[in-house]
Amino acid sequence: MFDVKAHNQEIKEVWDSYNANDPLRMPVLLGFNTRYYMLDTQYNTAGITFQEYMEQPEKMLYSQMAFKHLFCTELSKYYDAEVGVPEQGIEIGVDFQNFFEAGWFGCPIRYVKNNVPSSHQILNDDNKSMLFEQGIPDPFSGLMARGRDFYEYFLEQKAAGYSFQGHPIGNVGVSFMYTDGPFTTACNLRGAAEFCTDIYDDPEYALQLLDYITEATIARLKAWRKYFSLPEKYASFGFADDSAQMISVKMYKKLLLPFHKRLAAALSTGEQTNAIHMCGDATHLFPTLRDEMNIYEFDTGYPVNFADLTAKLGPKVRISGGVHVDILLQGTPETVTAETKRIIDEVTPNTKKFIMRDANNVAPQTPLANMQAMYDAVKQYGRYR
Repeated sequence: MFDVKAHNQEIKEVWDSYNANDPLRMPVLLGFNTRYYMLDTQYNTAGITFQEYMEQPEKMLYSQMAFKHLFCTELSKYYDAEVGVPEQGIEIGVDFQNFFEAGWFGCPIRYVKNNVPSSHQILNDDNKSMLFEQGIPDPFSGLMARGRDFYEYFLEQKAAGYSFQGHPIGNVGVSFMYTDGPFTTACNLRGAAEFCTDIYDDPEYALQLLDYITEATIARLKAWRKYFSLPEKYASFGFADDSAQMISVKMYKKLLLPFHKRLAAALSTGEQTNAIHMCGDATHLFPTLRDEMNIYEFDTGYPVNFADLTAKLGPKVRISGGVHVDILLQGTPETVTAETKRIIDEVTPNTKKFIMRDANNVAPQTPLANMQAMYDAVKQYGRYR
């Protein structure tokens, strides 16, 4: 029998000690989003498609409640998360995955069977200045208008007493109070190869597109913060920009860093250190991001040389990373244990701020036994005292 009380007490002690800079052991995280539920027929027994999920608020609401219930009652057993549905209800949110920015700018959304939705580029060589001519879109237009409609529908259902397996709706949020970064958005709008070519063949245009995206992002986030009665500036700034891994440190400093700094200045006070998520291997940029952007929290993907990275960034920087999702999906508990231990052995000489997690985002149908193997390996080999 799984002991919920003992688990929840243990994870509280783990996180309390970690946040007090005297960790008992290395913490463990797992990254899940709704695709884990949607793309697994043992959970998504209603057969709701991603297109239905994205276009019909009642389908998104049901799927969100079912997924978050699964997360609270089952998936949270396999890492350092509290098990159990919160007393106030199941927390949900309007979820437009990773296409929300491109979709807001007007990119069409493609729905591919057995995969997550994605956007399709709209700027080609014949119309690449189209968005400049149209101006910055209204923060509540297009896909964002649908997002607000979904959000208000969720609130209406909460007020009406909607529940899932006896649990009411708790806090309601949205996924688009965030940015995936100006460089990544530029690649989504223009195409990655095309935008990288623009940097060399038409650098004025590349800078103009990054400037446009940056200003639009600031306008959108400020408007939505006002809509939610939130401060215009937070104490820190968290964002992503995965596609920046394609450029060198020299190019990053010249081309992209000024826009990252503009985002941080417009949306945060600078009172606290910042955070970034970057999939792939963007680690050549991390020392510059630390020094120039005051980023002391890095959420990584794969492939990453953790021994080298932790040595370069030092013991004060929080790094999340770990076992490749494909090893978790297709490996055995034995191979997962071995890989987890290998990473622990790489990082522990350099830091106690490392957090073990999947690299990056647990795939649908990943065996629970493999998640358990990673967790158990950290409990066995990742103790500090």
